[in-house]
Amino acid sequence: MSQFKDRIPLPPTDAQKTNMTCHFCIVGCGYHAYKWPANKEGGRSPEQNALNVDFTRQVPPMQITMTPAMVNRIKDNDGSEYNIMIVPDKECQVNKGLSSTRGGQMASIMYSENTPIGERRLKVPMLYTGDDWIETTWQQSMDIYAGLTKRILDEDGPEQLLFNLFDHGGAGGGFENTWATGKLIFTGIGTSMVRIHNRPAYNSECHATRDMGVGELNNSYEDAELADVLISIGNNPYEAQTNYFLAHWIPNLQGATVGKKKERYQGESFSKAKIIYVDPRRTISVDISEAVAGKDNVLHLAINPGTDTALFNGLLTYVVEQGWHDNKFIQNHTTDFDKTLASNKLSLSECSHITGITVEDLRKAAQWAYQPKESGHAPRTMHAYEKGVIWGNDNYRIQSSIVNLVLATHNVGRRGTGVVRMGGHQEGYVRPPYPGGRPAPYIDQEIIKNKGMMLTVWACNAFQTTVNAEAYREAVKRRANIVNQALAKARGASTEQLIDIIYDAVKNQGGLYLVDIDLYRTKFAESSHMVLPAAHPGEMNLTSMNGERRLRLSERFMDPPGVAKADCMIAADMANALKRLYEGAGNAEMARRFSGFDWQSEEDAFNDGFRMAHEKEIDSQGGPTGHLATYERLRAAGTNGVQLPIKEYRDGKLIGTEMLYSDNKFDTDDGKALFQPSPWNGFPAVIEAQQKKYAFWINNGRTNHIWQSAYHDQHLSFRKGRFPMAPLEINPEDAALLGIEAGDIVEVYNNYGATYAMAYPEPDIKRGQVFMMFGYPNGVQGDTVSEWTDRNVIPYYKGAWADIRKIGENEAYKHSVSFKRRRYS
Repeated sequence: MSQFKDRIPLPPTDAQKTNMTCHFCIVGCGYHAYKWPANKEGGRSPEQNALNVDFTRQVPPMQITMTPAMVNRIKDNDGSEYNIMIVPDKECQVNKGLSSTRGGQMASIMYSENTPIGERRLKVPMLYTGDDWIETTWQQSMDIYAGLTKRILDEDGPEQLLFNLFDHGGAGGGFENTWATGKLIFTGIGTSMVRIHNRPAYNSECHATRDMGVGELNNSYEDAELADVLISIGNNPYEAQTNYFLAHWIPNLQGATVGKKKERYQGESFSKAKIIYVDPRRTISVDISEAVAGKDNVLHLAINPGTDTALFNGLLTYVVEQGWHDNKFIQNHTTDFDKTLASNKLSLSECSHITGITVEDLRKAAQWAYQPKESGHAPRTMHAYEKGVIWGNDNYRIQSSIVNLVLATHNVGRRGTGVVRMGGHQEGYVRPPYPGGRPAPYIDQEIIKNKGMMLTVWACNAFQTTVNAEAYREAVKRRANIVNQALAKARGASTEQLIDIIYDAVKNQGGLYLVDIDLYRTKFAESSHMVLPAAHPGEMNLTSMNGERRLRLSERFMDPPGVAKADCMIAADMANALKRLYEGAGNAEMARRFSGFDWQSEEDAFNDGFRMAHEKEIDSQGGPTGHLATYERLRAAGTNGVQLPIKEYRDGKLIGTEMLYSDNKFDTDDGKALFQPSPWNGFPAVIEAQQKKYAFWINNGRTNHIWQSAYHDQHLSFRKGRFPMAPLEINPEDAALLGIEAGDIVEVYNNYGATYAMAYPEPDIKRGQVFMMFGYPNGVQGDTVSEWTDRNVIPYYKGAWADIRKIGENEAYKHSVSFKRRRYS
């Protein structure tokens, strides 16, 4: 936490001011970072501080958001000490000055000496000797990494080199880092044996929608203000995309944007928006929506787990029966409608039986979202989905069924509509073509089957965030220990001898050599053999785009700890080391594969990757768009940036694209969107067997104030003290039958594994269901999830049934943790 406990130092008028996009969720709120010498402070009069706020009197509500978590004390590599303040930008169109509990702590998680974060950050490369960790140099680390990689590549081929890789933006991702790693791994090494952070293969979470010609980020956040109806599917927007929900959904639900809609779309009838939630669990988002919109304008479809496909097939069938579909649009701009309609046909009574939703509520949902308005115009309905769909019962079928309904009612390409994923991380994907096919290899299973010789884990932690996690950890640790035993006998070995020893262990004894690149020594890092220190935004320049394709530059304003480096520069070091080895061996062809990494900065990686990748896109003047985006222009664009794809650079501004498909041209060969049959066909056999055997469905997801795997949060007492163990929300009646009280430690177990959790009684949870935080370090929900995936190796994280038993009381939890209801009332 901040070193300032009792006050907040003000930045002086000459403080350095840079742009910062929040590290965390896909919303990408805009912030400003202020930095100034530690022995200096601004005054309370507006002309005396860089914020230009009058602190001599009570500041009006919402004029500025400032908390002690938004300030910190840092030290750069030259020993100079500075204060920093990271506050939300009121001019940013994304968050409009709002600060989430995640983004509002960014200053606290920047490296600072003598803080929990500072003590735990990786600062230098480290090697495991077989029984202990030693600190080493980048030179030796690269010699070992490149030497072992070359040995395996030459003698065993690229498929023996495995990677667990990020593909996102925000903290640790970004266009710079995805390009660098992709160029190293795909162009240089040439392996297809890659898994993506939360998925056991290299794939998209939106294969179906892309196959249908509809990219998953196709509208603007403003469209949530313009919609007649918002449909939230398998998504908890308040907790997972807080400021998108508060700044753009809530005003529409309150009726504050009616005038804006009428002015923009004259002749249409408008009122304040209605909202439909599709979620087995009543979330905090439902509570808040009812409070601001009134219960008559909120419909919660508490669906049976895993039956989303049946729901949207039933709605499609009913909508077409009523004649509420857009025949003209379907005939002119889509294909395979009739075939899909016949394949997916499901009556409302059948749909009700499968989903558990009453026919009355099914009909109400259809009327709200698709029945023509009083003015005769089709409603503008935005469909927003996330992990309940993406990690649901056959990702491909669920997405197909949703997009089918959207296309039939033309709710994409019109302002106030869109069929969009709400997202996790920000996006920052730009890589050379993946050298494998589809489906990509299921890497977790390859490792469990003793395949692969070297695994590089890059800004990921599958020990906490994969399916069948217990079996995966066991296999990785068992194989890593074979290398440990060999390393323990390698005292005094030279680098060349060390490579020989490691190679023998992985080639002939079934071992697996592990390299982990991260900010902290994670659970995965503890089982690794080499750990390399990375940097994150603020310590490097990094570009990402948010959920409305808004590209921004987060500027470097401080040094990373020790000798930590940006991921793109680490990838460049690896490539250059491999290039030198191949040049020394006289292999010019292989040396060329690792060329083009002579970068001096993150900007060089951006220019080599993002700008080159967009050279095929044509701007409004007929030229390539890639040359339009530069660091200089992105700095000038500030926290608002530009929405991709970029159209042009005019009058000193980058001009972007607010909504895709407004021209009804889709991402298919013929430009027509493709309807895709997705009939309801039940559950996977392994899941059906679990349902019959175990008492509880183990739902999972996020809470508002813990980000992803808690990689920062687990080191902050404010957050770890709130949830010392993964909380498990359980209905009080179920808890009473099991003798469980708030704060008790419980075990969740089934035929795949077992994990512990902290009981948190919640009356809104249905009987026979529980909700557990996903990916938490103390209580790994993935231990109970099967290895089942859909055809594209997308896992069914949501499909886990298990039993629960009480382990016992933890007095420390009961004394220090609040079990007050988290629901809004």
